[in-house]
Amino acid sequence: MDIELRQASLNWQQHCVFSDLNLTLPSGQWTCILGQSGVGKSSLLQLLCGIADEASISGEIHCSDGLPLAGRVAWMSQQDLLLPWLNLQDNVLLGARLQQGRKPSGEQRELAGYLLQQVGLNDRATALPGQLSGGQRQRVALARTLFQDQPLVCMDEPFSALDAINRLKLQDLAAGLLADRTVLMITHDPLEALRLSDRVLVLQGSPARLSDPIVPIGSTPRPVTDPALLELQAQLLQLLMEGAA
Repeated sequence: MDIELRQASLNWQQHCVFSDLNLTLPSGQWTCILGQSGVGKSSLLQLLCGIADEASISGEIHCSDGLPLAGRVAWMSQQDLLLPWLNLQDNVLLGARLQQGRKPSGEQRELAGYLLQQVGLNDRATALPGQLSGGQRQRVALARTLFQDQPLVCMDEPFSALDAINRLKLQDLAAGLLADRTVLMITHDPLEALRLSDRVLVLQGSPARLSDPIVPIGSTPRPVTDPALLELQAQLLQLLMEGAA
């Protein structure tokens, strides 16, 4: 399912952040958006998720299957947002509990257990979030996102709070588990964007505009030692620096 955001506009404190902005998310591809803080990246994500402040941002969302996007988006944020009084399995099941207004079914619990196994935490299903490291907590957040099984996955700097090694591990894990999904990720890290995405876009300027897509070659997750990737990272950093000038 292709998704199009058309004529998006954002005004903040009498300032036009962007206007008449268009964004296409091709089906089954991972798209990353980079840009300076305050340029409107997270606001675009919130608009697609249906959680934006309607008083400041607007736009039309069209899906290629003709159905509304509302209710068909899974969201993963920078903070893991785990409920500290629920164990890991119940945190993964939280969306089902809220939507159904009742206890999850046995089949749903089995799926949550399988997803915890996929993120390497099946032996900690009954543990509380406070017993985990930051990297482990974000793995649970990834399992919870996968449990929602929605056509679009929106991720707002999901790995930025992690140390460098855990960040790489979570990137690799997410690339595998979200393969063939339609993903939109906001990040400040050019290398992260180039490792994981099929298309990289830069939002910059005043009012802000999206750049033409940068398309890395090779399958994801791309190795950090790839000379072609590092060269593309340098070009992307230069583009970001020009936009900040």
